[in-house]
Amino acid sequence: MQALFTFLDFLLVAFGFGLIVFLHELGHFLAARWAGIRVLAFAVGFGPALFSYRRGLGLRRGSSEPDYLRRLRTAGADLNDPPTVLAGISPTEYRLNVLPFGGYVKMLGQVDGDASAVSAAADGYQRCVPWKRMVVISAGVIANLITAALIFMLVFKVGLKTETTVIGAVAPGSPAARAVVLAEAEAPALTGLRPGDRLISIDGDTLKHFPDITTAVAMAPRGQAVVIVFERDGRTLTAEVTPEKGDLGLLQIGIEPARSATLFAGETPEEDRLLRAYLAREGLDGVEPGWTLAAINDASNPPGFYALRAAAEASNGQPLRLTFASPDGARRVTLPRAPTPRLEVGHVPREGAPAVSMEHLLGLTPVMKVGDASPKQGPKASEKGFIDGDVFARLGGVEFPNIEQGIRELRAHRGKVIPVSVLRKDDHGAWREIDLPNVEVSAAGTLGFGISDTGSESLLLSRPPALIRPATGRDRAEYTPAAASLVQSPGMELVTINGAAVANFAELRDALRRAVLGAAPAQDVSVRVGFRRPAFRGDTPSSEVHQTDWVLTPRDVSTLASLGWESPVPAELFVPDSFLLKAEGPLGAVSLGLAETRRVMLSTYLTFKRLTVDRTVKVEHLKGPIGIAHLGTAVASRGMIWLLFFLALISVNLAVINFLPLPIVDGGQFLFLVYEQIRGRPAPIAVQNVLTYAGLLLIACVFLVVTFNDVKNLLGL
Repeated sequence: MQALFTFLDFLLVAFGFGLIVFLHELGHFLAARWAGIRVLAFAVGFGPALFSYRRGLGLRRGSSEPDYLRRLRTAGADLNDPPTVLAGISPTEYRLNVLPFGGYVKMLGQVDGDASAVSAAADGYQRCVPWKRMVVISAGVIANLITAALIFMLVFKVGLKTETTVIGAVAPGSPAARAVVLAEAEAPALTGLRPGDRLISIDGDTLKHFPDITTAVAMAPRGQAVVIVFERDGRTLTAEVTPEKGDLGLLQIGIEPARSATLFAGETPEEDRLLRAYLAREGLDGVEPGWTLAAINDASNPPGFYALRAAAEASNGQPLRLTFASPDGARRVTLPRAPTPRLEVGHVPREGAPAVSMEHLLGLTPVMKVGDASPKQGPKASEKGFIDGDVFARLGGVEFPNIEQGIRELRAHRGKVIPVSVLRKDDHGAWREIDLPNVEVSAAGTLGFGISDTGSESLLLSRPPALIRPATGRDRAEYTPAAASLVQSPGMELVTINGAAVANFAELRDALRRAVLGAAPAQDVSVRVGFRRPAFRGDTPSSEVHQTDWVLTPRDVSTLASLGWESPVPAELFVPDSFLLKAEGPLGAVSLGLAETRRVMLSTYLTFKRLTVDRTVKVEHLKGPIGIAHLGTAVASRGMIWLLFFLALISVNLAVINFLPLPIVDGGQFLFLVYEQIRGRPAPIAVQNVLTYAGLLLIACVFLVVTFNDVKNLLGL
């Protein structure tokens, strides 16, 4: 059933896209008729004609053009003769073609890609004065902009349900976390944007909803700070933030939209089943998708997910009583949930590449493992020999890699074969090392499964990074983590702290915090740590624990004391906080519609500048027909208003692309006409043809590249 809905959404997107192209061509057609240019065909779709209509010949199956041309020859005329030669028969054929998406207008003496196809007829394209031909050429673009404006007006008249501009989360160490916030003149400068801040504008451009923030940041100049005006606790403040490249290569500042108190609900029974399983894994047995967090510690009506996070931060690790209620309030479930201990977040520098963010505890990191090898993650994962829970003993040249080391090694082997060894429990619960030779890495640097780590189930350790840069705080200098002197080789398992057993990173963090509790300021603290080497490859298990002293500096002690707690329920389970973006009355809808059309048009031109000049946007970030269809199908699943909003965006983008100064599109033809208007004669045919073919080659290359990237992204390669 879900596949059927997806297919219907795709058909809606395809029809809408075709309608936008049709309206573009309708603009050309109406303008050509106004200018007195003979139109030979106005076609809906491409390919052979299914049906056609020509005044004087009527409606018929297929094209009437062969019959029309035969009648011209019988009358001793050709297309360059006046259309009145065949009295009562129109020279214009209206066609419905096999592929009913888009369309075209065929004018006498105007053939795309062939400047030599001219006509001497009085109503031919070339005989029309240049300024009228400029109107004809630009009419398609104008039609698209008018279409977009009208759609935006309708959208804002009805209302668009979208995310607010309130910040829900700020990534540690991100540009937003390091932003310098300028308070009043008499107040000291503050550091960092915070959850709950409501963003008002970026570089003077008013923000209506959260997607505006993403676009404005992605379009920012490289290396330059943007000025953000926002509201906090009733005050209007200003911050300067310098965006940085994120995981997808686009500029970002590291913020997420605010979350509501309502859990996600599936659109199908299968999605609900998967969500129930996810909720159960998070310790929320009995809670259903779509329910709402109704109370925390019996205090009713919390203001969304962030009250839960604030309660976790203030809990000092004590369990929270969480009450979830069904949408109708008839059913309630109350569960105790312990807050999640927070680890450190730091950046690991890499030579010749951006630093990578990672979680750690004084430099200690868990080992990477297979999180989900099911077919939905990647059909090839199980074929390569992986199963859920496999722990990486070796990945390429790295032993017991953490997630950062594993991802780096996979990316270094894109499209190649890599040797892999994994640890897997046998029927008796003992770990055994298994070789998986000649594992193929995808072109994207993946193995086809979801990744996880061993941090919640053991203290099997990877090799600590040699240097770490703090993600938070004023001191941003790189330093050698304490674990660099403790873990001599990867694959060791930490089992005790000062003689007390520890089984995972949460217990390790608490044990270390207890060990340094009450330490004198500016003094080192020595901690007794017990290690053992687990048995692999059939080795005889050994319970021998090797003890060593670990000296923690005052900086390490201060770091441990500052670590707090996080929400016991992941933020991604909660629906983003949303509102209805709606105009106040018809005039407000017109104003919003025109403003949105202008904003999208300028953003599209800015995208080309960032792509060609600033290089902050890459070709792989662009979408071709496949990518647009895939994205549009996802947008259509959110409802008709979102689909209309998406189609308005496409209409503006189509207008901008068609008016680029490339000879193969309307913008290039317009420049030729400007030249003809100024010089009094058209540009040489040879020059027009060379430039046209060059433009065609450029567009063909871009089309192939974006289509390749669309297919690769669609297949998860």
